[in-house]
Amino acid sequence: MLIDLIAGARPNFMKIAPIAQAISRAQASGSDIRFRLIHTGQHYDKNMSDTFFEELNIPHPDVNLGAGGGTQAEQTAAILVGYEKLLLEQGKPDFCLVVGDVTSTMACSITAQKLQVTVAHVEAGIRSGDWSMPEEINRLVTDAITDHFFTTSEVANANLRTSGVGENRIHFVGNTMIDTLLANRHRFRQPDFWDDLGLTHGAYLVLTLHRPANVDQPAQLKALLDEIVAHSAQAPLVFPVHPRTRRNIEALGYSHPRLHLVEPMGYLTFNYLVEKAKGVITDSGGITEETTVMGIPCLTLRDNTERPETITMGTNELIGTDPKAIGPALDRLFAGHWKTGSIPPLWDGKTAERIVERLLRLG
Repeated sequence: MLIDLIAGARPNFMKIAPIAQAISRAQASGSDIRFRLIHTGQHYDKNMSDTFFEELNIPHPDVNLGAGGGTQAEQTAAILVGYEKLLLEQGKPDFCLVVGDVTSTMACSITAQKLQVTVAHVEAGIRSGDWSMPEEINRLVTDAITDHFFTTSEVANANLRTSGVGENRIHFVGNTMIDTLLANRHRFRQPDFWDDLGLTHGAYLVLTLHRPANVDQPAQLKALLDEIVAHSAQAPLVFPVHPRTRRNIEALGYSHPRLHLVEPMGYLTFNYLVEKAKGVITDSGGITEETTVMGIPCLTLRDNTERPETITMGTNELIGTDPKAIGPALDRLFAGHWKTGSIPPLWDGKTAERIVERLLRLG
């Protein structure tokens, strides 16, 4: 049995890595299963060096389709063409396994189905309900043509049932991002700037912002930063900042002695920073899963989330995009009134094993 593992961006590799490792273990134990790791080339990431793959024990891709950048349509077209050519020239797998919600996820699903390759979607069924997000469109299209749905939560299962998916195609297995987190937690590394910034355990905040609604409008960005600075109880604010966001902050001329803009970080150092923080302020989805498992308070500056279990069970709270909502939330955090949270079912580091067991049965 041959499984195509599709990845298009750095987070995809962290979701795929435990599956590749579980397939290799099953193969070594005598199971008839192997994988072909395909990087679509959707995102070029300067941090995806040899060190990235070695740090997290991620296999190097067998194929890079070289799709490159461009608009959403240009990327989609390049991936469709590239993956179709691969399947026609190098043979079709038994399963095309896609993860997450990037353009590569959607495009490779479409190509596979048109060539009658069975599609399995890892992280299927999650929904934000916000069609202004490209990721939401990718999720909807992918799940509309997926054969087997590997899910992270009962909420995702319910979303799929509502859309008419039969129980025999829904496989509740857990979260492969948590597999990667738990496998590497003992290897987290203190960042080089730790001592220079005078950081101590539980006495600083981590900040990540990248969504256009938060960072591309100068007035909104300034208002968010003003509220965070004003209500952070004199704690250092460590902000691993995307280049676009950095440009916007510099264009504002914004600075504060406690606001530390640092370069984007590697997985092991970033998660060390998160694990030791008082709390995290973010507009990302994936970070809310990791903070939930590590028990770190998280404030999400969005009006919706595709990961509601991080709120109902975990340490995350959906604050919204109104800057005035930040102050009361931070005041509760520093007063010691944040919820404790719990870890969602099957977020136990064994998700990839369950996926491979299911693939072997399905094959």
